[in-house]
Amino acid sequence: MLSKDLTISFMEHTKCLIIGSGPAGYTAALYAGRANLEPVLYCGLQMGGQLTTTTVIENFPGYPEGVDANQMMMEFRQQAERFGADIRDGIVTDVNIDQKPYVVTNDRGDQISADTIIVATGASAKYLGLPDEKKYAGQGVSACATCDGFFYRKKVVAVVGGGDTACEEAIYLSGLASKVYLIVRKPFMRASEIMQRRVEENSQIEILYETNTEGLYGERGVEGVHLVYRRGEADERKYDLPIDGFFLAIGHTPNTGIFRGKLDLDEVGYIMTQPGTAKTNVPGIFAAGDCADSVYRQAVVAAGSGCMAALEADRFLSC
Repeated sequence: MLSKDLTISFMEHTKCLIIGSGPAGYTAALYAGRANLEPVLYCGLQMGGQLTTTTVIENFPGYPEGVDANQMMMEFRQQAERFGADIRDGIVTDVNIDQKPYVVTNDRGDQISADTIIVATGASAKYLGLPDEKKYAGQGVSACATCDGFFYRKKVVAVVGGGDTACEEAIYLSGLASKVYLIVRKPFMRASEIMQRRVEENSQIEILYETNTEGLYGERGVEGVHLVYRRGEADERKYDLPIDGFFLAIGHTPNTGIFRGKLDLDEVGYIMTQPGTAKTNVPGIFAAGDCADSVYRQAVVAAGSGCMAALEADRFLSC
């Protein structure tokens, strides 16, 4: 029987392995490639990351006319490949951090050892679970007001949620849209008092308490939402509300399940990094993008953090 050390010696090896293919992962691959680290990147479940679920990107520098999200992520990939990044399909299912080099296993059972790992697995927006959310994806349904709000100038939109994020999204959209409905399932909001007050004092925003969303409708994209007021109560009332855009703000789930019990995560599951760095609590493992960012969740921020992670991986290997 081969010893563990001998088994690893026969295993494929890389100086730098990157998990995830959004702006953070591809940027990390670009910088790691230029540093001659010959990085291997596993794309994950969604090639190009969550950004590819939107349509046109207008707030990423360098594209004055805007750019198709899938096109932009393909250009990210091509630039990383130009500098030697080995980009592969596949999902990483396990990371063994109890030995060095670290050992990563993908969904085919293939293993590769790595001196450094950059985690760029992103975070997935939470959805209500309605079939219409998929039906109208990119046609009126969005989980990012900052990304897509510009398309709804002078239009009527609805935001679903009752926390600080929902309030922030509603306030942001109120500066663009002609009317914002905030759909809150409970008779109260979970948001902080200051955020509640800001929403309540905003004349552009109307709060719909004790209201649930049952579906969306429209021939060419979202044209309205099916709502029910006080579901299950004696005064239950169903009605349709005409809107142009439907924004979900019920939170995000960081895609960090395989690192639970291995890396330090916060209570939600975001990877905790040392302030001002991409360093995790495990030497040689770095985190970039939305899997470590519960605040900004923007492509340009993710790309910057991918750069940081690659530079720090290079420095780690040089020590």
